[in-house]
Amino acid sequence: MAQILAVLEQRQGTLRKVSLEVLAAARTLADQLGGGATVDGLVFGTGAVEGTAALGKAGADRVLLAAHPDFGLYNPDGFAATTASIGGSYAVIVFPATASGRDLAPRVAAKLGVACATDVTEVGVEGGKVSAVRPVYAGKALQRVVLGGAPAVLSIRPNTFAVAQAADRADAATAALDVPSFTQRVTVKEVKAPAQSTLDVAEASIIVSGGRGLKEPGNFKLIEELAAAFGTAAVGASRAVVDAGWREHAAQVGQTGKTVAPSLYVAVGISGAIQHLAGMRTSKVIVAINKDKDAPIFKVADYGIVGDLFEIVPRLTEEIKKIRAEH
Repeated sequence: MAQILAVLEQRQGTLRKVSLEVLAAARTLADQLGGGATVDGLVFGTGAVEGTAALGKAGADRVLLAAHPDFGLYNPDGFAATTASIGGSYAVIVFPATASGRDLAPRVAAKLGVACATDVTEVGVEGGKVSAVRPVYAGKALQRVVLGGAPAVLSIRPNTFAVAQAADRADAATAALDVPSFTQRVTVKEVKAPAQSTLDVAEASIIVSGGRGLKEPGNFKLIEELAAAFGTAAVGASRAVVDAGWREHAAQVGQTGKTVAPSLYVAVGISGAIQHLAGMRTSKVIVAINKDKDAPIFKVADYGIVGDLFEIVPRLTEEIKKIRAEH
């Protein structure tokens, strides 16, 4: 019977939404592998982590809690040693392709001497082996890979797997996991994150991003108002805007920022440099607003509006408010 390990992520003692997406990907693989394949969720923390009680409904058969005084924040050496200590008994190990997950997955793969597929958007089973689809060449192409070793190690892109909530699934059993001794070479002292009221672009289902076309930082209020009109939308930014100091780096979407895959991505005043496209072109629906009809962003957009954003965005905001008010 195959076993799958889903490495989950918490922040300040609470599981992040991406953890449920990792479980959804793991559950998909378990169902395709068949033979009663099971899913274990691995959680790191200093003690109990809020949200673990719901993991059974989200696809976990068992929850493993690795508690350690140094596991309050991301601990690359401790997390890698702990995961690798049990990883050899699993057929697949699934990580989130977040900032910490992208660092941890290859560390574990290296310790186990196996291949690692990163930033995966689709998983499957071919001939009894795990297959994965991942964007390559800055998102211009999709690559399908088959992982021949065991365990197969992969990290999944946030917002690409729908969270599963099966009411008929039993609560997951919880077990304490022994943390092996490890040499700590890197210590995370602090995590500087946006205010809690700010929605993380990596987890948002709707993102409204602004670029240099806004002309000055004060005009970002147009982007904020449009995002607010949607109700639950995050505000993103291009690298040029972040480099200019208009927005914090946490809002940057692109190759050197965050890779996102929301249901709706609205690009306002963003020309669409290849580095930006690499971070958002797998969004399900892309809307571009730009006065330059030849802007590269229109090549990936599902809907494009050529015109003055200072006229278009306020009107779009009002129309969205009207639609939401009617519903």
